[in-house]
Amino acid sequence: MLAAQTLRARDQSNFDRGDVSFIILAGALVFLMVPGLAFLYSGLARRKSALALIWSVAASNAVVIFQWYFWGYSLAFSPTASNGFIGDLTRFGLQRALDDASPGSPLIPELLYAFFQMEFACVTVGILVGGVAERGRVIPAMVFSFFWMTLVYCPLACWAWNTSGWAFTWGVLDFAGGGPVEIGSGVGGLAYAWVLGRRRERELLNFRPHNVSLVALGTFLLWFGWLGFNGGSAFGANLRAVTAIWNSMIAAAFGGTVWCALDFRYERKWSAVGLCSGTIAGLVAATPSSGMVPTWAAVVIGTVTGAVCNYATKLKFFFRIDDALDLFAEHAIGGVIGLFCNGLFASNNVIRLDGVNTSIAGGWVDHNWKQMYMQIAYIAAACGYTFVVTALIAKAVDLVPGLHLRASEEAEGLGMDEDQIGEFATDYIEVRRDFTDWTAAPTVSAEHVPSSALTNGHGPVAAGDRHGVNDLNLSDVREKRENGDVAKEIINDS
Repeated sequence: MLAAQTLRARDQSNFDRGDVSFIILAGALVFLMVPGLAFLYSGLARRKSALALIWSVAASNAVVIFQWYFWGYSLAFSPTASNGFIGDLTRFGLQRALDDASPGSPLIPELLYAFFQMEFACVTVGILVGGVAERGRVIPAMVFSFFWMTLVYCPLACWAWNTSGWAFTWGVLDFAGGGPVEIGSGVGGLAYAWVLGRRRERELLNFRPHNVSLVALGTFLLWFGWLGFNGGSAFGANLRAVTAIWNSMIAAAFGGTVWCALDFRYERKWSAVGLCSGTIAGLVAATPSSGMVPTWAAVVIGTVTGAVCNYATKLKFFFRIDDALDLFAEHAIGGVIGLFCNGLFASNNVIRLDGVNTSIAGGWVDHNWKQMYMQIAYIAAACGYTFVVTALIAKAVDLVPGLHLRASEEAEGLGMDEDQIGEFATDYIEVRRDFTDWTAAPTVSAEHVPSSALTNGHGPVAAGDRHGVNDLNLSDVREKRENGDVAKEIINDS
C-alpha cells in the first residue's frame, strides 16, 4: 500500500497529467492505423485474397505485442545499453519499466513510453506483412515477424532513438521513424517479396484493386492515426506536436494532389487509388520530418514525395521483384525523402518547441552543413542492413520444414482466403461485370439443370472456387462457353 502511494506521489510530482493524457490518446490513435492498414491492403488485393491480408495485419499485431512485452522494448530502449547497436535485457518482460523518466523524453513515464513505441512497432510490421499479398502463407509470415522484430526493428529503433544508439549520439535527425518504421517496412517488404518470389504471370495480368471504397476507408483511418503517430512523437502537449500535426496534414494533401495529377496522364481520369497512394506517401515523408521542419518546408516535401514515389512504383519492374502493394515505392522512398529533407530544412526553431531539445542543431537552413552527410550515411546503413538481414531471416524461415513461405501454385489460383483462412471477405454474393461471365450458360434455365449439377462444381457458388469453378480451369470454361458446350457438359456430367 505504501509503495503504491509513493508511486502515485512521484507520478504527480514528476509528470504533467496533460502530457500523459496526450500520449495515451496519441498511442490509441496509432493503434487505429492497424485496421487502417488491414482495410487498405484488403481493398488493394483481389477479392479471393482480401481476407487473408486483413488476417495477416491483425495477427501480426498480436505477435508484435507479445514480442515487445517479452524482450523487444528492452532490446530497443534499455537504458543500460552501451554498444550503440542493440539493447540488453534489463527491461525483459517490462521489468522496472514503471515511473522513471522515459529514455525518449523526461516528460512522460517509461511505462507509457513503452506502450507508445509498441504501437509504432505494430504499425511497422503491419506494413511489412503486405509483402505476402496473394501468394504468401500466413503462419510462416507470423514466425518471420517475430524474428524480424528482434533482429531488424529493435536494432533500427536503438540506433535512432536510444540515448546510446550510434545514430542518436552522432546527431542524426529522425523524428518519428524514417529509419525504423518507413525504411524498415519498405525495404523489409521488398526483401520479403524477393525471397517469396513473383506471383504467376497470369495473376499479374489485368490486375486492379477489388474494392476502392476499402482503399479510401483504410487511407483515412491511417491519416487520422498518423496525427497521433507524428504529433505524439513530440512526447507532450506542446507546440512542437502542433507543428508536427500541421506538417503531416500539409504533406499528405500535397502528396495526394501531385500523385493524382500525375496519374491523370494515363487515362485522363482522376484516380481515387492514386489520390490515396499519394496521401500515404506524403504522410510517410512527414514521419521523419514533421517535428523538425517549418510548415513551408512541408509543402516542398509533400510535392516532391508525391512525384518521386509515383515514378518509384516502376522500380519493381526494373528489379523484377513482385512488390504487389508498392511498399518500397511508398514507404522506403518516402522515408528516404523525409530523412534527406531533414538535412536541408530541419530548424532548431521547430525542434526546441517541445521545451526539451533546445540545443539540437538543424540542417542547412541553420547553416549546419555536416547534417546532410549524417542523414545520407544513416539512410544507407538502414537500407543496407534491413534488406540483407530481412532476406536472411526470410530464407532461414523458408528452409524450416513446414514453414515454407510460399503457397502452392494451385492455392495461389484459388486465392489465399480459401487456402489459408477458410473464410471470405465477400462471401454473400457473386457479381460479374459481364453477363457472359456467369458460370451457367444463358441458354439453359435453372429448371432444366439437375440439382446434382449445383453441387458437383458446375453451378454458381458463393464461396470456394471463384466464379463457380476452379480458377485454374477458367480458360477451358470460357473456351467451352464460346463453343456452346457448357450447357451440354452440365447435363452430361449430371
